Amino acid sequence: MKIAVLAGDGIGPEVTSAALCVLDALNLPDIELAQGDVGGLAYHRHGHPLPPETLELARSSDAILFGAVGDPTCDNLARDLRPEQAILGLRSALGLFANLRPAAGWPGLESLSPLRPEIASGIDLLVVRELTGDVYFGDKGERIGENCERVGWDAMAYGEGEVRRIAHVAFRAAGSRRGKVTSVDKANVLETSRIWRETVIEVAREYPEIALDHIYVDNAAMQMVREPSQFDVVLTGNLFGDILSDQASACVGSIGLLASASLGERQTDYGTFGLYEPIHGSAPDIAGQGRANPCAAILSLAMLLRHSLGMEAEAGRIEQAVGQALAKGVRGMDLGGNADTETMTKAVLSELLTIS
Repeated sequence: MKIAVLAGDGIGPEVTSAALCVLDALNLPDIELAQGDVGGLAYHRHGHPLPPETLELARSSDAILFGAVGDPTCDNLARDLRPEQAILGLRSALGLFANLRPAAGWPGLESLSPLRPEIASGIDLLVVRELTGDVYFGDKGERIGENCERVGWDAMAYGEGEVRRIAHVAFRAAGSRRGKVTSVDKANVLETSRIWRETVIEVAREYPEIALDHIYVDNAAMQMVREPSQFDVVLTGNLFGDILSDQASACVGSIGLLASASLGERQTDYGTFGLYEPIHGSAPDIAGQGRANPCAAILSLAMLLRHSLGMEAEAGRIEQAVGQALAKGVRGMDLGGNADTETMTKAVLSELLTIS
C-alpha cells in the first residue's frame, strides 16, 4: 500500500508529520510512504508548483496525504505558477472529481461556534462537492468592453455525465448516513443549474430509499446558519460547494478539526484512489512556530485509511482517539487552549493506545 506524502507549504509539513506519527503508531504492515514536493516549496526547488516527478508519484500511489499549499513569496507569480495551482492540477490530472467534506460538532466544543450552542450541537452534515468542472475549470479570459475597459469572464458549464457522476457519490453517501440528499443550485437563474437539477432528479430514481430535496444556493447559505440540523448530505457544484463547505466549517467553530477527501473513479486493490487534506490551508503566519492544530490532518489520515485502504477499524480508532483527547480538555490554540502541535499529537497518541 503506497501513500504519496505531499506536505507542501506553511504548516503543511508540521501537521502532516503529526498524522504520520499516528500512522506509525498503528503498526500497519505493508505501508510504503513516498515524499514529494508540491506548492511553493516545489516552485522554489523545481520551478513549478506541481513538478512532473510529483505528479508521477501521485499517479503510482494508492492514496495521497496532502498538507497545504500557499506561500506569500509566490504571490506575484503568474497564475499558472502559483502554489495553489498544484492542488487544481492534481484534481484535474488525477480525475479527483468528488470532494467529501464532513462537518460535525464535537461534544463540549459548541461554545466555539458563532451559532448558539443549541443550534451548533445539531450540525452533522457532509458536503459532496463536484471538483473538476464549473467556473474553476471552464473557459476564461479578458476582453475590452465599452469605454475601453477591461472585462474578465469565466464560463460556468456542466455536462449531464459530470452531474450524474457526482450525484451517485452523494446518494451512496446518504445511504450510509441519514438517507437525505439536498441538492444546491440556482436553477431559477442559471441554465447550468437547470441541467444540474434535472439530472439529479433522474439519478434519484435509482435510489428510492433516499429522500431528495432542492434548494437555491442563497437560501442554502441562510439555512446553514439558521437550522443546520436539517442537512444530511449537501450535493452541489464546484463554486457553490467551495463557499458552502467553508461556511459549514465556520459554523462548527474551528477549521483545525475538519478533514476532507477528494476521490476519483480509479479503484485500487484496497479501495478508491483519493487525496486527503485538512481544510485549513498553509497558515503562513504561524508556520514553524509549532502552534498548528494537527487534528484535521490526523482526521484526514483516518479518511484515507477508510476510503482508499479499506481500513475502517483503524480509521474509527483514530477518530475515537481525537474525540477522547478533546473530551479530556486538550485544546489546540485555535480552540482557545494552550496545546501546541506536539502536545496535541501526543494526546491523540496516548488515547489511541487505549483503543483496541
